[in-house]
Amino acid sequence: MSAVLPLTTILFDLDDTLFDHMGTARAALTATAAGWPSLHGASVEALYQHYSELLEELHPLVMTGRLPYLEARQQRFARLLAPYEPTATAADAAQLAQLHYAHYQRLRRPLAGARALLQALKPTHKIGIVTNNRRAEQQEKLRYLGLSEWVDALITSEEVGVLKPDPRIYRVALARLGAEAAQTVMVGDNWPADVVGALAAGIRPVWLNRLGVARPLPEVAELTSLEPLAEVLSRLTSVPVDAG
Repeated sequence: MSAVLPLTTILFDLDDTLFDHMGTARAALTATAAGWPSLHGASVEALYQHYSELLEELHPLVMTGRLPYLEARQQRFARLLAPYEPTATAADAAQLAQLHYAHYQRLRRPLAGARALLQALKPTHKIGIVTNNRRAEQQEKLRYLGLSEWVDALITSEEVGVLKPDPRIYRVALARLGAEAAQTVMVGDNWPADVVGALAAGIRPVWLNRLGVARPLPEVAELTSLEPLAEVLSRLTSVPVDAG
């Protein structure tokens, strides 16, 4: 039989689910290009796409210990700069990386509705963050964004040793929060990591589809935004769960 079990726990991805990485990265790249002569006139969208591709390629190597974080950052900005400044040196790439991260840190912002959503959920639900990133970086980010006070547990791929969608990271999150998979929802923007991974761990996913792309599995619940609050709360807290 099926029933609607009371949800006790809500898991969230962080980057591009509660934190607006896409918006922050684009704003930071705009500021960076304005301050670097060879990037004047460069398409910010082209820079962002290249930046994102490099991040997707190199970040898993960092999280699995195959590439040091600072070396990965150096490689990313050397390769980002190369099409515009073929004679750029390693020192140039390091300077560009420093310039960009100064802008990125300053321009960080939560997604619209993120604070209000966590604040509304906290009195009645346990809240966890499950993220493919470094613990210190994500802790600082949550503090900067003003989200820390509503988060009960932060679970990172760095500490667990596996990346989403590996279900082991979700099992660690459930154990840390004292939660049952059948009474937990996972909210995230990345279909393979957040939806497929949650399903593999027996957790009901809710896909944050901000870009409006086709949903691979129509039975998976979907949000396009974290606003309006009442609609999001209704979608999260009334998800039907198979009771066996």
